[in-house]
Amino acid sequence: METLPAPDLPAWIAKEVPFTRYRVNVGDGLQMHVMETGRGLPVLMVHGNPTWGFLYRKVAMCLQGQGLRVIMPDLIGFGFSDKPRDFALHTIRNHSQWLGSLIDQLDLHDTILVCQDWGGAIGTHPFTTRRERLGGMVVLNTVLDAPSPGFKPTAFHRFSHMPFVSDVAFRLLPLPQAALHLAQGDKASIRGNVARAYRYPFRRIGDRVAPLATARMAVDKMGHPSIPALEECAALAGSFEGPKAMVWGRRDPILARALKRTKALLGDPPLTETQAGHFLQEEVPEEIAAAVLDVSRRLRSASAQASQEQA
Repeated sequence: METLPAPDLPAWIAKEVPFTRYRVNVGDGLQMHVMETGRGLPVLMVHGNPTWGFLYRKVAMCLQGQGLRVIMPDLIGFGFSDKPRDFALHTIRNHSQWLGSLIDQLDLHDTILVCQDWGGAIGTHPFTTRRERLGGMVVLNTVLDAPSPGFKPTAFHRFSHMPFVSDVAFRLLPLPQAALHLAQGDKASIRGNVARAYRYPFRRIGDRVAPLATARMAVDKMGHPSIPALEECAALAGSFEGPKAMVWGRRDPILARALKRTKALLGDPPLTETQAGHFLQEEVPEEIAAAVLDVSRRLRSASAQASQEQA
């Protein structure tokens, strides 16, 4: 795989992410920024809206020395990946294609997927055509399926679909990256340079397409174009027989209510409930790391047993 140099980071961000960094061509003329650390079983950590790989830095540090290769990409449009200005490019299928290209180029096998927010669908969908590469799942606050008829979208997603006012809020204020702390159980968990690090990639107005475009990927009514891809994600998540675990923030104002349906879809895996908010990686990194280690142990045990049976 050919990697390209990663852009320089401000010193105050760089000291928080002491990881290997590079960029990869993922198609459509776009480059994806990736951070990784460690060696061993691959752990692909996929963020959502409007964050970047920085979100998983504490979890990655907790997993140092555990025989794991932690990979933290920035989705296209976020972080230090390329930021196309065409709203129409932001679909689940396009993000799946770009992330899938990274998975293929890194030649990942027995991959443990860790996903949260839009990282759930975007992280899961590439494996619908790469089932042999998926080894385990650690699912944080996210949605992996399409809503049922009669559902009510969240206030955040209703607002994101409102013309003009949402454009002003997302492009000029800018939301939601300026207000991440409001979605936390502990509001102080995102402040100071941490809050600044989430805002920094969107410091230019022209780069603020992805937060609104991705928010509009959320289903606000039946017939929404995201529904077929979400149904494919649900089919994979529901049929996947590898080790799974969940860590959930019960004080998440956006997705806390999705716990019951996600747990049922995944087949009632081990669940760690916390008092964290939406960006629980900032509040309970140790609990997330423990779930990753549990899934990795079960995956390695199953692999060893399969090898013995073949012998």
